[in-house]
Amino acid sequence: MFRVLRWVLAAVGALVGAPILVAATILVTLLYYPVSGPLPQPVRSSFGTPPSVVYDDGGHIIGQLSAAGGSNVPVKDAQIPPVVKYAVVASEDRGFFTEGAVSAKDLLRAARADLNSHAPVQGGSTITQQYVKTVYTNGSRTLGRKFREVVLARMLAQKLSKKQILDRYLSVVYFGQEAYGVGAAAQAYFRTPVSKLDASQAATLAGVLPAPSQYDPLFNLDAAEQRRETVLDLMHAQRYLTDDQYQQAMAERLTVAQPGSAASGPVTLVYPLQQPTTKYPYFLDYVRQYMEQRVGYNELYHGGLRIQTTLDPKDQAAAESAIAAQLAGTKPPLQMATASVQPATGYVAALVGGRDYNVSQVDIALGGCPQPEPPPARLIVQATCQAQPNSVVLGGGSGRLAGSTFKPFTLAAALSAGISPQANYYGPATYDAPGCGGVCVIRNAEGGSAGNYTLTTATWQSIDTVYVQVLKQVGIKTVAELAKRLGVSTAYDESDFGLSYTLGTNPVGALEMASAYATFANQGTYVPPSPVVRAVDSQEKLVFDNSHPRGTRVLSPSVADTVTQILQGVIQHGTGNPNAVIGRPAAGKTGTANGPYDAWFVGYTPQLSAAVWMGYSNNDSTPMLDVKGVQVFGGTYPAKAWHDLMTTSLAGLPPANFANPPPPGVTANVLQGLQAGAARTPLSSGGEAPTSQSLPPPTAVAPPTIPTTTTTLPPYTAPPSTMPPNFGSTTTIPYSSGGTGATGPGPPAT
Repeated sequence: MFRVLRWVLAAVGALVGAPILVAATILVTLLYYPVSGPLPQPVRSSFGTPPSVVYDDGGHIIGQLSAAGGSNVPVKDAQIPPVVKYAVVASEDRGFFTEGAVSAKDLLRAARADLNSHAPVQGGSTITQQYVKTVYTNGSRTLGRKFREVVLARMLAQKLSKKQILDRYLSVVYFGQEAYGVGAAAQAYFRTPVSKLDASQAATLAGVLPAPSQYDPLFNLDAAEQRRETVLDLMHAQRYLTDDQYQQAMAERLTVAQPGSAASGPVTLVYPLQQPTTKYPYFLDYVRQYMEQRVGYNELYHGGLRIQTTLDPKDQAAAESAIAAQLAGTKPPLQMATASVQPATGYVAALVGGRDYNVSQVDIALGGCPQPEPPPARLIVQATCQAQPNSVVLGGGSGRLAGSTFKPFTLAAALSAGISPQANYYGPATYDAPGCGGVCVIRNAEGGSAGNYTLTTATWQSIDTVYVQVLKQVGIKTVAELAKRLGVSTAYDESDFGLSYTLGTNPVGALEMASAYATFANQGTYVPPSPVVRAVDSQEKLVFDNSHPRGTRVLSPSVADTVTQILQGVIQHGTGNPNAVIGRPAAGKTGTANGPYDAWFVGYTPQLSAAVWMGYSNNDSTPMLDVKGVQVFGGTYPAKAWHDLMTTSLAGLPPANFANPPPPGVTANVLQGLQAGAARTPLSSGGEAPTSQSLPPPTAVAPPTIPTTTTTLPPYTAPPSTMPPNFGSTTTIPYSSGGTGATGPGPPAT
């Protein structure tokens, strides 16, 4: 039956377009399609499935990924307290007890969103549909899956009571932290039996459901707290909590439990995931999130995959050692993070998200997602993490200001617009520029005094007052779009900081910066960063293949090569000298956010690109004025760490030269085919460059010719019941009871 329907849907979709067909299909299904017949077999079982085994680039086991909670904590229906059910219903499907299995209103709203986006982007699912999607479908966002989900939801509602559907849903739904089912989630987050969950804990778990990675309290405590309060508001408004119960639960704010310390006052304690640790916890967590997005929760945690990653143990050890050396003699919350990427493949060779994963699971190297300002601000360039959330892996933090490491994106845009590397500018000590809600006074953060500079020497000395003038020529939107093409999840709206945008006022992560600079090393071809080469299931079926990465041409080779030539001077003559000199051709840029609050060095050779960040992790407003007797800039500890990382990682490899850029005097004509002096065309209103200076559209590039990177993985065997002994130890936090379950008015009889 479903095979015929899929064929019909595909044929009609090719004629009329999927977005329009979504609404029509839903309406036909709701009104006319018969739903009799037996339910199909579930696509997976919730318990007893093998973990996925993760290997480094040489085929050595570095970790396992499993639904630890869901596979170990089955619960009986009677053990789930009513307050948990009320929280989930109030948040996820307020009409669950009184309406049907499918909500026509919500589906039409989702269809409208799909139509506007020309792709399936929004749900519209009742709890019954969510259960069906988890148990009976593969979870893919396709029209065929949505049709099947709606039909099966109606069939299920004829066979099971509301209570049975809700109990079954709560036993399998994913709550993040590798926990499937509310029993596993109670243990994972609160270390308490599900029967002991109180109203605040129930609201926390219900709040996680819409986006487990975004609302996980261990990764984003503020967002999780907002969701907890929202769910409590909904429970109170729907009369699942009395006034007293509501006030008591609202007062119990989320707090992450700390080893050896007891919380004071009314709080809801959340505990870090209690499991054996890998030697590479930040990298393994990155792999987990990356693969969740690409193969789905069910395949990753129940498919017994074997995953070959890109992790190079030598590079990882070099990164960890470099960070540890610069942090020696300091204490938290001072932190450093780093990531390194192979330019030709996008393979992530190493990643360090912070000092100690056992203390903080926030991966600073992965960064966060810049949030748009509320109306009336007008969004000009939408961040990739907002437009395509499943294409970006976030670390749980908010990201850190890029400082002057953002300037090469303005440099590349200027070169693409025909501005010569030898163009002359006067760089005053201060520069008054519009923006920041009025007039910004721009000062040079990293050095350089007032005087005349070329675009090249202004880059070497990191002259802020020159770069805001360059940005005014090429346009903020142009630079924002180019940075986005280079893989930086940046955004720009009218409330942003005007011309200071070129000074790195948007938060970024080390991985996206290393990847963006790798594009310069790769002569303008962007290859998305990836921690995985390939993955096979227990039957040797290839379920993910990145063994021949494909890139996209986002800059002409001549522009990229000219950027590289200029950035080599930063190390040879500018703010990166002498700490970033590594004895082989290298290019890079320092960056320091005013304060200094954030300090960066991002640099590359033809073989490897790496970014290093330093700052205080508990806030973005504590200046690093005296760290071991040094005021921190990008050219100090970050440049030293980058030097040590690159020197060790590249040891044994012969030095490689960069390609030569176009000769002086023809650059403006060669770069994008513009006439010399085109960049001096009068600016249009708003400071944007004329349309003729727009960036060319990106083009697909064939995979590079590289040595084979796949490793023969060991034959599949059932994994051991415990983690291998080389996985390290478990940090245990003292147990604290979660309280008693609250009661509410109760659902209607079903």
